[in-house]
Amino acid sequence: MTDETPDPSAPSRWATWASGLEDRFHRFRERRARKRGLVPTVIPYSGYGNDDWIRVLCRVLLTRPQTSSKAAKKSIRGWRSFVSIPVADAAVTVRADGQEITVHADRGGVVDAEIPVSLAPGLRTITLETEGSEPVTANIYVVNPDARLGVLSDIDDTVMVTALPRPFLAAWNTFVLDEHARRPVPGMAVLLERITQEHAGCPVVYLSTGAWNVAPTLDRFMGRHLYPRGTLLLTDWGPTHDRLFRSGRDHKRESLERLAREFPAVSWVLIGDDGQHDEELYRAFAEAHPENVAAVAIRQLSTPEAVLAGGRRHIDAPEGAAPWVWAPDGAGLAKKLAEVGILRRYR
Repeated sequence: MTDETPDPSAPSRWATWASGLEDRFHRFRERRARKRGLVPTVIPYSGYGNDDWIRVLCRVLLTRPQTSSKAAKKSIRGWRSFVSIPVADAAVTVRADGQEITVHADRGGVVDAEIPVSLAPGLRTITLETEGSEPVTANIYVVNPDARLGVLSDIDDTVMVTALPRPFLAAWNTFVLDEHARRPVPGMAVLLERITQEHAGCPVVYLSTGAWNVAPTLDRFMGRHLYPRGTLLLTDWGPTHDRLFRSGRDHKRESLERLAREFPAVSWVLIGDDGQHDEELYRAFAEAHPENVAAVAIRQLSTPEAVLAGGRRHIDAPEGAAPWVWAPDGAGLAKKLAEVGILRRYR
């Protein structure tokens, strides 16, 4: 009997076939939509940058004519967000600081581009426009060169309560009607607001394995529940040219590594929960970049939440590392962070 060595390229061939099929399907839908009179519209997302560059985030979709970007963004919720029609490879004109730069969307209509633009620190706006669309503005948070502390927070079961089994979490994020169906984690908005108030110029990043399709819903949720403004770093689903499914864990790990490269002087307060892989990811990042971690704050899930999440994954803090704290809600985490010097103590 002859041993057959598995072909290491087989998964790549399947992934390439699947991604090609998805591309053909999107092109077919785009052609039909354009024949029905739908036109490209830019959906802006908040980006960030420093005094040398900015990271531009947006998505190009086909919508009904004379539909404003704001109205389109508001209407794209729940299942509609996943049947919206992206414009692959769309050219988007970015206007900032008197410059005009053209960037291109990926195969899912998402623009994630870093461009050389010099803006003053603070909350700034840029203008985005694509073929035949109305200009729209996007917020850019330019991090002050003197900033030394930042906040990076997970979303599911950290910022908002999902209380669903992990296998169904994607379906929840896909088909939930709107942000009103979601509940915030008690005290978490106040915690994040306290950190940003006590540390001037503190950048805020929300990191999730959710798809860009749900960004408008998450953005409305954050505003409705008074979370501080920040950049959403989401991902895309479906096949790529080298794998059938994107890895949410890789997305989080790569995002953390990128922030460490982009802001080497910033130490981050990493906020997550003990129901997924946040502790494992944060520990690996803290060991690789101890200078970029100010503290790790982990929300402890309730027993029912932990059961739905597939159990807890408690990991001890690495020796000699930044302080780690655990609590079931934002108020408890605030108290613990005050004890380790991240927040001021209330008298």
